[in-house]
Amino acid sequence: MKRVPISQVIPNPTNPRIIKDDKFKKLVKSIEEFPQMLELRPIVVDSNMVVLGGNMRLKACIAAGLKEVPIIVADQLTDEQKGEFIIKDNVGFGEWDWDVLANEWDVDKLTDWGLDIPIEQDDETYTTKVVSPIYQQTGEKPKTESLCLLGRYYALVDKIEASNIEEAKKLFLKLAATRHIKFDYRQIAEYYAHEEAEMQELMEESALVIIDYDKAIELGFVELFDTFETLTQLDE
Repeated sequence: MKRVPISQVIPNPTNPRIIKDDKFKKLVKSIEEFPQMLELRPIVVDSNMVVLGGNMRLKACIAAGLKEVPIIVADQLTDEQKGEFIIKDNVGFGEWDWDVLANEWDVDKLTDWGLDIPIEQDDETYTTKVVSPIYQQTGEKPKTESLCLLGRYYALVDKIEASNIEEAKKLFLKLAATRHIKFDYRQIAEYYAHEEAEMQELMEESALVIIDYDKAIELGFVELFDTFETLTQLDE
């Protein structure tokens, strides 16, 4: 392990792990309050100084104003091993024992450290309690064009339009092509929180967000199975 100027460390543009908004702010705060943590868990880089493990820690260190960071150079890995390391370094194994956390740890501190604490833990194996999500603004309003990916859809539509098949068949295939539209529901939730009531209602009607579960069931977006209904009766 050695310390280097932070400007020498190169963020990995292909790292799939990101931390946003409040969690990122908590990571920055934890580094400011407990910088020794970085000595115990240095950023891992390859021979080109590109990050393999600790991409978000590097970003948080930059935000915290650090001039140097501790690193470990892993210069003996193949390209395949580098890719494997990036994924495995970000995989969380195991589960939290919520009883131990509740009895032995300060919940407020756990939250400050970035751990998501369930609002309510139920001892029952099954429950009929449903908690509706609360959509609150956490950042800037996303642009409308960022809410879904249309590249594959447009490519198929262009191909269908250029074909020599009859119009009725073209219409059918263009409708089928909509299956290739990918929606970014994180962005959609943020967008919903910024919108006016009329737009929110239309988004709910389209099941882009679900606020009222009874309404979602009525519209056919959520289905109650017989087994669930049986459990409901037993729980009453």
